[in-house]
Amino acid sequence: MSDSVIRMAMVGGGPGSFIGPVHRMAAELDGRIRLVAGAFSRDAAKSAAAARGYGIDPARAYGDYRQMLAAEAARPDGAQFVAIVTPNHLHFPVAKAALEAGFPVLSDKPATATLEEAQELARVVADTGRPYGLTYTYTGYALVREARAIVRRGDLGAIRKVVVEYSQGWLSEAVEKTDNAQAAWRADPARSGLGGCIGDIGVHAFNMAEFVSGLKVTRLNADLNSVVPGRRLDDDCNILLRFGDGVPGVLVASQVAAGDRNGPRLRVYGERGGLDWCHERPDVLTLNWLDRPTQTLHAASPYLGPAGRGPARLPTGHPEGFIEAFATLYRDFAAIIASGGDLDGTAVPTIQDGVRGMAFIARAVAANGAGWVDL
Repeated sequence: MSDSVIRMAMVGGGPGSFIGPVHRMAAELDGRIRLVAGAFSRDAAKSAAAARGYGIDPARAYGDYRQMLAAEAARPDGAQFVAIVTPNHLHFPVAKAALEAGFPVLSDKPATATLEEAQELARVVADTGRPYGLTYTYTGYALVREARAIVRRGDLGAIRKVVVEYSQGWLSEAVEKTDNAQAAWRADPARSGLGGCIGDIGVHAFNMAEFVSGLKVTRLNADLNSVVPGRRLDDDCNILLRFGDGVPGVLVASQVAAGDRNGPRLRVYGERGGLDWCHERPDVLTLNWLDRPTQTLHAASPYLGPAGRGPARLPTGHPEGFIEAFATLYRDFAAIIASGGDLDGTAVPTIQDGVRGMAFIARAVAANGAGWVDL
């Protein structure tokens, strides 16, 4: 392996995992990172089986993440950072242990299971000085980054409204009571944390709205529901938002929108026009102007700015999607590790984004149905 390739260890991603293989494929897409070790499961045999599936040495598959951190730190060819792809309740203890052992961390979202954990993790990040990033996937899409640059240039004028949505239908029935492992942990407060839909996909929508608009949510009015009978966590969210300077917004997230697949969409409206990005057509960004024809931007086109061109790997007209967006975050994180720098000035979501996301979840759940509250 070339010395320029960053070595990664993974916690989670064992047999039956959805997001673990996604992280692995994304991390290795650009040839800058290689998965070399992992605590893929608490069951050592399952962890070894996962290692074989990932094509790595089963001797570097561990049944405990603490054992993995100690062993990899002692190896001259040990892992150089840790990716966390577990259910939410393990995000904090694994990240804390990895950072304190000297490893940079790139974690799946949300940062933790509770706001208090996120605040404590922020202190650990500050104390250790190690890079910590979050894979809010949609911030890795080329045209989401182009949209952010358009807003920051002032092309739309002063922002007047933000509308963000994320709809899925896969939890329209109580599939968590079957053998669906992905549904089971998401519907379990002990593993998911205090939020259901709001913590799983609503926080993605919240992050994307702030990432592109450049505004911070200051107040919210939450209506969270458990639509499927017997479900202990919310599966449908409708939230009014107020951003800085009083800019209004709306966030809708649902996992009981029967027939919907995976539908993030963001619209930002300014004085002179609005932009519209939809995940089901991620290579297109629409600009609707007040006084001139609609403009359609295509990914990888030469007329895009550096923010939109940078993530592109293929010529325009060759769609890139979910894996590539993840890969952009991994590529950016690898560059930070290689340079010895930090996340300041990059587009990689940080622990501060993680704390804001957990504050959003906690405040919405606690104030559900109580009217307007401060974030």
